[in-house]
Amino acid sequence: MLTYDFENVDGPIYEYIYKCIKKDILSGRIPSGTRLPSKRSFANNHGISTITIQNAYDQLISEGYVYTLPKKGYYVSELQEMTNRIASSGRITYDIAIPEKEICEIDISGNSISSDSFPFSVWTKISRAVMNGKKEELMRVAPICGVRELREAISDYLRSFRGMIVDPNQIIVGAGTEYLYGLLTELLGNEKTYVIESPGYKKLVQIYKQRGIECRFSSMDKEGVTVAGLEHSGADVAHICPNHHFPTGITMPANRRYEILSWANKKDGRYIIEDDYDSEFRTVGKPIPTLFSIDACEKVIYMNTFSKSLSPTIRISYMVLPVHLVNLLFRTLYFYSCTVSNFEQYTLAEFIRQGYLEKHINRMRLYYMRKRKQVMDIVMHSRLVPYCEIWENDSGLHFLLKLKTTISDQKIEGILSKRGIKINALSDYDLLNEENNSHYFIINYTNFDIEKFKYALDIMEEILTEKD
Repeated sequence: MLTYDFENVDGPIYEYIYKCIKKDILSGRIPSGTRLPSKRSFANNHGISTITIQNAYDQLISEGYVYTLPKKGYYVSELQEMTNRIASSGRITYDIAIPEKEICEIDISGNSISSDSFPFSVWTKISRAVMNGKKEELMRVAPICGVRELREAISDYLRSFRGMIVDPNQIIVGAGTEYLYGLLTELLGNEKTYVIESPGYKKLVQIYKQRGIECRFSSMDKEGVTVAGLEHSGADVAHICPNHHFPTGITMPANRRYEILSWANKKDGRYIIEDDYDSEFRTVGKPIPTLFSIDACEKVIYMNTFSKSLSPTIRISYMVLPVHLVNLLFRTLYFYSCTVSNFEQYTLAEFIRQGYLEKHINRMRLYYMRKRKQVMDIVMHSRLVPYCEIWENDSGLHFLLKLKTTISDQKIEGILSKRGIKINALSDYDLLNEENNSHYFIINYTNFDIEKFKYALDIMEEILTEKD
């Protein structure tokens, strides 16, 4: 007979009995196949009602710990594998392999943003105002394009900062660019072939291939992706970063932009995806007009995100579609709902409308310019300076450091990794599988410790001088 202490029970008695029996089953105290006491005998033994026991047994049955046999009673289920997975905390643990991100003590190529950079106080104030003032709106399901207020705010932002005249109804809001890429492939059709710049963002290839899209690659010159490379690829859709290419940092000049548009106009069904990620933080000069701004034939799809200007964890991105494509989207994919919560959309809309985004970007642009100069000065006054060169660019939050060595990029990365330092080479982003040991390495200065960076430079100098 099962016996439990009911003297200090806090909460419903049936729940207490359920938890006691469950604990005994999982610990092995009550083995699988054991016949549990009948409701009546259990109730009489403890001086409680049979209804209470019935409720406890029913809960155990619903969770699979107990089963019944007609006219025979209640039995403990076969749970040997489950009991072996119970951790000391009482939680069930299965053999599930979740990919773990490599964590190094010093990461000088990572693109994380410091928590000190986010305007928490302003965001909190606006969030409270949204909660109090838009209760009805927060409960409505947003259409595929997102709430009107945010699209209007983005439209105003694009006009002010990028010189783009955009109807708010051309803007589609989504939770991250990965989602928008998927939406775009549905809109354009999986039969189209895509071309991506090399070197380029490997995650793009993974996303497109996962959706059954054939990806090809185009080489670049000092002005960005070439028309010859696009023609040679035979692709229908070019996914490019003309405003600040990652990882080279190249900004495509105006004459090349018109050449790329001409390529798109030569054939029906060709499109250009203009990825404007990371272009807000230009250090010198005025930004060159976007491809979307100078496109007169509805060939350019503009994409951007608030990941760099605010935070990657906000997960709000958007794309601007040509008129004929946005009409096609509303005809064919209207049944989708926006993947960003209304709460975050209204909060961001007010953040932009009240001028806080502009202030934040201006503040961060100044901060990053100072940080960039500080980091470059450290490089030029380090022991590494005889063995390196800095490849400058006009925008973005990283630059390239060329090492004067014959050691392979992969070997340098491996040696540094053993010392707790993570760095990415430009050759890591080669998509054409070419033999590439350019010895350019990415320095992303947004969120690393200056003293640790100095240490990393000293280790690099040791590697190069040991070789010599």
